[in-house]
Amino acid sequence: MEETISLKEIFEVIKQRILLILAITLGAAVVAAVISYFVLTPTYQSSSQFIVNQSAQEQEVPYNVNDIRANVEIINTYNEIIKAPAILGEVIDELNLPYTVATLAQNISVANANESQVVTVTVTDENPATAVDIANTTVAVFQEKIQEFMNVDNVGVLTEAELSANPSPVAPTPILNIAIAVVLGLMVGVGIAFLLAYLDNSVTTEDDVEKHLGLPVLGVISHINPEDVRSNHMSFQTNRQKRGGFNAAQKESV
Repeated sequence: MEETISLKEIFEVIKQRILLILAITLGAAVVAAVISYFVLTPTYQSSSQFIVNQSAQEQEVPYNVNDIRANVEIINTYNEIIKAPAILGEVIDELNLPYTVATLAQNISVANANESQVVTVTVTDENPATAVDIANTTVAVFQEKIQEFMNVDNVGVLTEAELSANPSPVAPTPILNIAIAVVLGLMVGVGIAFLLAYLDNSVTTEDDVEKHLGLPVLGVISHINPEDVRSNHMSFQTNRQKRGGFNAAQKESV
C-alpha cells in the first residue's frame, strides 16, 4: 500500500526538528563567512583599452566601412597575439613578476564588443597596484611589438588603468557566499529532518497506531507523571490520618 504524506505532516516534521534545521543553517552561514573573510584571498581587477584604427600610412586615404570591417576582423588575431609568450614574457621581465607566462595568461582576459574596434584588456591579481601595472604594460608592449609582428601601426591606447584610492575586490563576495550557504544549509537541514523522521519507527500518537497497524483506537491511557503520583499518595496519607484522628476522638468522647 502506497504511503502518502500530508502538508500537515510536513509542517509537523519541520516543527519537531526546527532547532536542528536552524543549527545546520547557522553553521553553514558561519563557515561561509569565515572562509570568505579569513581564508580566501581577495582579488582585484583593472582594465586598459586600446583602439584598432588606421595605420599612419593610411590616414591620408578616406576611411570607409570596409576598413572598419577589416579592423574588426583583425582584432580576433590581436586578441590571440596579446597573450602570446613574446608579449607576456616581456611584461614579466619589465615588471619583475613572480609568474610564468601560462599563469599570467590565465589572469588576463581580452574582449571587445560586437562590431567594436575598442579592445579591453582586464587583469586580475591579488594586488590592485600590480593589476594596474600589468594592464598598462601589456597594452604598451603589445602596441610596440605589433609593429614588428605585422608591420602595422594601427593600435592606439584609448584609456589606461588607474589605481583608485579605495579599490574593492571582485572576489570573494562574502554576502553572496553567505546567502548561498544559508540556502544550502536550509536544504540540508530539512533533508536531514525528513530522513530522521523516516527512520523513526516509534509509535507516539493515536494517529501512529492507526497508520502502522491499520486498527482503530478504542481507548487512550493518560500519561501519569511520577510527581503527581507521589503528591496524590501523600495527600491520601494525610487525609487518612485526619480521618483516623477524628474517629479516635469520637471514640474517646463516647
